[in-house]
Amino acid sequence: MPQTTEAAAAQQPPKQTRVRVHRAWFVAAVTFVTIIGAAAFRSVPGLLIDPLHVEFDWSRGTIGAAVSVNLALYGLTAPFAAALMDRFGIRRVVAVALTVIAAGSLLTVWMTEAWQLMLCWGLLVGLGSGSMALAFAATVTDRWFTARRGLVSGILTAASASGQLIFLPLLSWIIDRYDWRPAAVTVALAALAVVPFVWLLLHDHPADVGQKPYGAAEFVPKPPPVPGAARRAVTVLLSAVRTGPFWLLAGTFAICGASTNGLIQTHFIPAAHDHHMPVRAAASLLAVIGVFDVVGTIASGWFTDRFEPRRLLAVYYALRGVSLMFLPLLLGPAVHPPMVFFIVFYGLDWVATVPPTLALCREQYGEDSAIVFGWVLASHQVGAAVVAFLGGVARDTFGSYDVVWYASGALCAVAALMALVIRRRTGGEVAVA
Repeated sequence: MPQTTEAAAAQQPPKQTRVRVHRAWFVAAVTFVTIIGAAAFRSVPGLLIDPLHVEFDWSRGTIGAAVSVNLALYGLTAPFAAALMDRFGIRRVVAVALTVIAAGSLLTVWMTEAWQLMLCWGLLVGLGSGSMALAFAATVTDRWFTARRGLVSGILTAASASGQLIFLPLLSWIIDRYDWRPAAVTVALAALAVVPFVWLLLHDHPADVGQKPYGAAEFVPKPPPVPGAARRAVTVLLSAVRTGPFWLLAGTFAICGASTNGLIQTHFIPAAHDHHMPVRAAASLLAVIGVFDVVGTIASGWFTDRFEPRRLLAVYYALRGVSLMFLPLLLGPAVHPPMVFFIVFYGLDWVATVPPTLALCREQYGEDSAIVFGWVLASHQVGAAVVAFLGGVARDTFGSYDVVWYASGALCAVAALMALVIRRRTGGEVAVA
């Protein structure tokens, strides 16, 4: 009799249940849109150098100095961004950061002196963008997802590249057709446009809406604010600087930032324009780098799980250095196949260094690895800031960017050697290289 009942039940059609989308996916979607909107300000610096030089007769070194302040503050604020979000909540920090970015971009429309560029684009936009660094996506992923964290992290990482793909051609078209001021207003509006979505839809924690994190078996109560998080960030830094691996990781990542954000992202467009390439064409090439950046980062994560991270880093930096040595020969008025090959190759290698660097931080520093990586990321932006400034000075001094490409290629060779010097951690102590 029980078997007959079970057989009859098996023949019954399943009950139709209403599938509800977990709130975590809405939060992830708002985060994705927010990062895309914020990517507008990441797309502008390289586009502004020539227009500001022509209108105000400011040297490229002066303009590069403002960009370097922006990049440095982005990096130095990042280690404290997670602490700010723990203390005041994701929604408040992100909404304020977007508003500060919008204010800094909008105020540049009325500037007449170089110090105003330093204040608006360097200080305000730098602080705002630093408060929305990698900590934003990481905090959202950690709080709202237990399952699919890797997928969500990849999607949110891709949002920045997607924003660059959208805004670089758009902003270059606006500057080419109208002026740089409408482009600055567009950046401000893009940042302000997502503030209402952040305030209304970006909840700080699943417990705020009575839900479990996506994939969690049990309800997770909202933790109380953590007032000592910033102090721990400083304590971990003071401990890490006493070890050799930290300086090697920070040094290699500083060169990474110098050869990407500080060099290509800031100076590629004006360098291409020096060779009579249209600004819109150069901006489109830079946007394509963002596309292949996503592919390269995902592939690098797969490689990091299977190969020695030190050797991967050495290969990445060596190949990047070789490609930079060839770049002066590739620049010209038209986009030809060798230049396209460089763009694709460089895009694949753009932040491929992140997964093995993070793996080495985890290996060397254990539970403090996330904080250590935050400081290593700060060194990345400081390196970018230095080259953003020195690249402009070199262009003013030598009349071209050739020496910058060659010097950066040599630095990448140094980074490759530094990566190989990092020793494995043995036992309970950090190996000092």
